[in-house]
Amino acid sequence: MNRKWKGASCDGAMVLLLLGHMTTALEVPLDLPQPPTITLQSPKDYIIDPRENIVINCEAKGKPHPSFSWTRNGSHFDLDKDPKVTMKPSSGTLVIDISGEKAEAYEGVYQCTARNEHGTAVSNDIVIRQSRKILITFDLWSTQRKKRSCLTHVFYSIFSVTTLVFFFLCLTGSPLWSKERIEPVVVQLGVSLILQCRPPAGLPPPIIFWMDPFFQRLPQNARVSQALNGDLYFSNVQMEDTRSDYICYARFPHTQTIQQKQPITVKVLDNSPAGQRRPSFMTPKGTNSVATVLRGETLELECIADGLPTPDMSWNKEKGDLPSGRFSFHNFQKTLRVTEVTEADSGDYRCTAKNSQGLAHHVITVMVKAAPYWVGAPRNLILAPRESGILTCHVGGNPKPTITWSVNGVPIENTPKDPSRKVEDDTVILSDVQTGSSAVYQCNASNEFGYLLANAFVNVLAEPPRVLTPPNKLYQVIANNPALLDCAFFGSPIPKITWYKDQQTSILNSDPYVLHINGTLEIHAAQPLHSGKYTCVATNYLASKENHVRLEVKEPTRILKQPEYNVVQRNSKAVFECKVKHDPTLTPIMSWLKDNEELPDNERFVIESESLTISHVTEADEGTYTCIMNTTLDQDSASAVLTVVEATPTPPIIYEQPDPPTDLELTDQRERSVQLTWTPGDEHNSPIQKFLVQYEDSLHQEEAWVNMTEVPGTKTTVHLDLSPYVYYSFRVLALNDVGFSDPSLPSKQYRTNPAKPDENPSEVEGFGIKPNNLVISWKELNGLQSNGPGLQYKVSWKQKDVDQEWITETVANTSQFVVSDTPTFSAYEIKVQAENDYGTGPTPEVVVGYSGEDLPSAAPDSVQVEALNDTLAEVRWEPVHLSAVRGRLQGYKLYYWRERSLHKEDSQPEEAQVLVFGENKTDGRLPGLHPYSLYSLDMRVFNGKGEGPPSARQQFETPEGVPGQPASFRVTEPSLDSLTLVWTPPEEENGRLTLYTLRYQPVNTTSELGPMEEIILSPNETVLTVSNLKYSTRYKFYLSASTVKGSGPTVTEEGVTIMDEAMPSRQLDIATQGWFIGLMCAIALLILVLLIVCFIKRNKGGKYPVKEKEDAHQDPEIQPMKEDDGTFGEYSDTEDHKPLKGSRTPSNGTVKKDDSDDSLVDYGEGGDGQFNEDGSFIGQYSGKKEKDTAEGNESSEAPSPVNAMNSFV
Repeated sequence: MNRKWKGASCDGAMVLLLLGHMTTALEVPLDLPQPPTITLQSPKDYIIDPRENIVINCEAKGKPHPSFSWTRNGSHFDLDKDPKVTMKPSSGTLVIDISGEKAEAYEGVYQCTARNEHGTAVSNDIVIRQSRKILITFDLWSTQRKKRSCLTHVFYSIFSVTTLVFFFLCLTGSPLWSKERIEPVVVQLGVSLILQCRPPAGLPPPIIFWMDPFFQRLPQNARVSQALNGDLYFSNVQMEDTRSDYICYARFPHTQTIQQKQPITVKVLDNSPAGQRRPSFMTPKGTNSVATVLRGETLELECIADGLPTPDMSWNKEKGDLPSGRFSFHNFQKTLRVTEVTEADSGDYRCTAKNSQGLAHHVITVMVKAAPYWVGAPRNLILAPRESGILTCHVGGNPKPTITWSVNGVPIENTPKDPSRKVEDDTVILSDVQTGSSAVYQCNASNEFGYLLANAFVNVLAEPPRVLTPPNKLYQVIANNPALLDCAFFGSPIPKITWYKDQQTSILNSDPYVLHINGTLEIHAAQPLHSGKYTCVATNYLASKENHVRLEVKEPTRILKQPEYNVVQRNSKAVFECKVKHDPTLTPIMSWLKDNEELPDNERFVIESESLTISHVTEADEGTYTCIMNTTLDQDSASAVLTVVEATPTPPIIYEQPDPPTDLELTDQRERSVQLTWTPGDEHNSPIQKFLVQYEDSLHQEEAWVNMTEVPGTKTTVHLDLSPYVYYSFRVLALNDVGFSDPSLPSKQYRTNPAKPDENPSEVEGFGIKPNNLVISWKELNGLQSNGPGLQYKVSWKQKDVDQEWITETVANTSQFVVSDTPTFSAYEIKVQAENDYGTGPTPEVVVGYSGEDLPSAAPDSVQVEALNDTLAEVRWEPVHLSAVRGRLQGYKLYYWRERSLHKEDSQPEEAQVLVFGENKTDGRLPGLHPYSLYSLDMRVFNGKGEGPPSARQQFETPEGVPGQPASFRVTEPSLDSLTLVWTPPEEENGRLTLYTLRYQPVNTTSELGPMEEIILSPNETVLTVSNLKYSTRYKFYLSASTVKGSGPTVTEEGVTIMDEAMPSRQLDIATQGWFIGLMCAIALLILVLLIVCFIKRNKGGKYPVKEKEDAHQDPEIQPMKEDDGTFGEYSDTEDHKPLKGSRTPSNGTVKKDDSDDSLVDYGEGGDGQFNEDGSFIGQYSGKKEKDTAEGNESSEAPSPVNAMNSFV
């Protein structure tokens, strides 16, 4: 039995009720001593084929390997005395050669025994019975054919559509069916009829069929059908039932043989036809019957009725429903079949036959019995010496099974007494077991319907731990999947299993790790961080054993870019892309399928690493292409459709929305469902993706079309579930890539019958709007949910936790109901049930609501307040009793206000402020208070209705705090060496002022601060003249007030002392100082020398064409010098116009031909036209400079003398 593990580390400590512990059933390694265990045996009821040898299986394992023996009919079966019986080597399996013998000679009850030095195991009682072989004979041939000795005939089995059965027919033997002369059956039209089959007995029983001589099944329907006993029932005969070849066939499945009954002739007369009649039962008879079935078997109940017209059959279970998922109807509703029967299936089942003339009932009382079945079979027990354990044999059955125990095949009461063993009904308790006490225990549970036999050994071993999982095993999983690391183990006592990861010393026994009882370590959703080396350690008092495994968590394979829908022209190329991401350590294999099959073996299909290319596509290439990326651990796939169109480059393909579907048809019309079929319209070159089915309910909401369901574009039929009491019309829209089609024409109207409601109103709740009422509200059902006319609501309520009956009122056309005269804020159980003219809805759910609230009647008690500092106080109170809240407690409101400042007697109270505390609070804090003030407060409880009365008013004082900054601060009356300061006290003194602190320091022109001076002033001073200051100096002043709590914030102001009257004259005296005059002269002389040097350097380059420049400039103030030729030829310069050495070149790299490059204008200081040194030249070129500048600076900018000077450096 199970050994109880302690904790996640699989502790070997065991707990046994009152005296010991339980152990788990471990698999003992075969190299260790162990008692025998039966591993294979034949079934209890073993039907043999008399044409074949008998093989009775019995296999067992153990250490040492067990020996085998058999009993037959309770006595020792001596195999050596029967040469026909042999036993397989190293096995207990018997092989009986029945050639030349009758199989009946070996029928009986066999039992196998396997034993070794540690115990004895026994098999079930195996009952050997032979199947009776029946040869088939046919009366279908003429007398001449019967004279033939024996024919072999092969035909197809009609009994199984897919089975080809070969039958060997011997025509000379007499039939095994009882010989009888069957007279023709003559009946009047409309009466009932039973054709009996009564086949010969067989083992197992035969399967019955009614067929004609050509092995075609006779037609069956609700009027004509075969009963469970094989007889053919006619509820009423018709003229077409006249025929002479009603043949009953019996097939014996074990031997695959078949036998036929003599043909029956039925003749129907219409000279005195029977009239219409109400149903009556042909089988079973009467109005009541009883059926018994065993638990776990299949229950078949049958009711067949006569009547004209043919009755319809229906079934129901009284006081209950038919078992969901396990019942089915057969034989045209005449047979009810219930599979896997349980005790809950007991009860009365009513079958009803109904036609236009009336109805009939029959009640079948089903009693469920049970052969013994396992609730908990005994399991092998492995114990260390001096350990304890239990074997349990939990069985069920009806009647209750009798349990007996055996040890090594001997009844336990016949074995020597063992003080370590105690038997209590279905339990064997073992305590303080000793070495050598290993044995096999047998539990036998039986009742009148069968028995169960189980072997369970007790193996007493002292064995150090073994880890059976191979060492260094590698586990690979995909991320976010479970990882299971095995640590199969064995040992006695059972070892304790612990797990470690990498070099960690902690035991893995908490989230995300789960340690199972079999030693397996599970990680629910493995992540890459869980990769690594894991060690499992198995420990008992004899030794420890460890084993290492590795876990690798891999990234999942994902298709990043899926193949897309492809429309290509015939003879062109189609490319499907399939880009995949996978773990780099896994080897991916890309494969492609077409319509879920392998690609055609054609060179036009080229598979590359991330794509499939199809060249010269044809219509045969159309289909769905799927790319599959496989690794050793996972896979991903994606599909796309290829559509091939004609190569028509002109005109271009026009894609339009599809045409609306047509030919809407309603089929398979049922009470609450119907099948809708339609014909798709033209797709207009874009495949239809889906169809949208809409409906209109002309009874409740005419001309309102509602979306009902969507159907894939490849289907044109849909099964629609309907609601009762609706006048349905349907229409269909088609969707492609362009959009939706126009709606189809509506289908024919389909009206469903009314029924009781399937659901109740939702959103039921209860609340009060007055202290003495309860408002019950709900969301009404719509017309589609009403299921029928006369929709009403049954509103029920009762006070919760009060012993009273439900009070119910029925209302209609409303969504609420008001209950008056209720106690204040009381809990009520509420339910609302829908009903209409056809019945009530399902049992409604019960919800809890509350009647109305009233204002609280009491205030919080023991309100206390304590000032924590000058701006914060703490309040405490006792909560209000819930009975005084008179509603849902929402919290507490604290009203507080400042009465006055403690240093201003005439200050006015401030407006009250409110703090809200939660319903579970009994203390809180008041922040943001004014220091040195008197405060008042009171507290109130509030609910959903409002606030209760205030508590007794409490007052408290806040201590002094630091003051605010002085209200004003200014500097007045500046003089040469003093400034007067004037200020007013702080508006918020926050206590008694003790002093003022004044600090000041000079500030120079660069905003640098000088040394700080400080003056302490009395609290009643507001004016101060600061003396001994420097003249014409800016000072910065800092002023703050203080109380006993410290200094408040500082206010700053700046002031400037006035300037001395003699100061301007001292500034003018600088110009008359000798050093200043000398400095200026030296600067002027240096500039003059530089100008002369520049002028000389420029003259070394040639003469100036002054005349040309004057003509070019046309300066009205300059009169040109004219000779006869109008030029100064002696001054012409035959050299090219080149820039002087040291001069600048224009920025564009060119020199204008009409401008001289060596003019001093390039070095002029300005453009005022004044002469310098040699007359007009410099002024002239200065004027040119101004003009050029005004005209847009076509030439480069002239350098300054400083620049010219730099050119010589």
